[in-house]
Amino acid sequence: MIVDVPEGKDPIAYVWGEMVPGIGPAASHFSLAVYEHTTLGLREFEAARLRIAQLNGCAFCLDWRTERDGVKVEEGFAEAVAAWRTAPDFEVRTRLAAEYAERYAVDHHGLDEEFWARMTAHYSQAEIVELSMSIGSWLAFGRLNHVLGLDTACALPGR
Repeated sequence: MIVDVPEGKDPIAYVWGEMVPGIGPAASHFSLAVYEHTTLGLREFEAARLRIAQLNGCAFCLDWRTERDGVKVEEGFAEAVAAWRTAPDFEVRTRLAAEYAERYAVDHHGLDEEFWARMTAHYSQAEIVELSMSIGSWLAFGRLNHVLGLDTACALPGR
């Protein structure tokens, strides 16, 4: 871990809650809001989230599976997300969510008219904004956790 955490403190709770009190709690609330207030379907949500986790290399994010009403994506879903271009069981929205997450993270300047035509044919403007905010959250905070070494040191509080 890159940061020093006082003896007996949970690394995630300390870094996200106490270390920078003017920023950490706000970041934590935003990070949790994308799970609590999403209107996106579970498979498209998880496709985008897992693709960012794969690109970030965040160990915690790679192991995490979002659950809704006791339902999680099926075994092997993460492997399918890594191969989103050819995954045979992906609906159009799921494939687009994985593609958008990848392009958002590694080639946001390459999001061209052709991509947006496909995206807007299957997602409303509000859904695109929501997905963009969610991807931004996962990209920033998954990288923060990985870069600082928090992703292998602890679990999210309350989970």
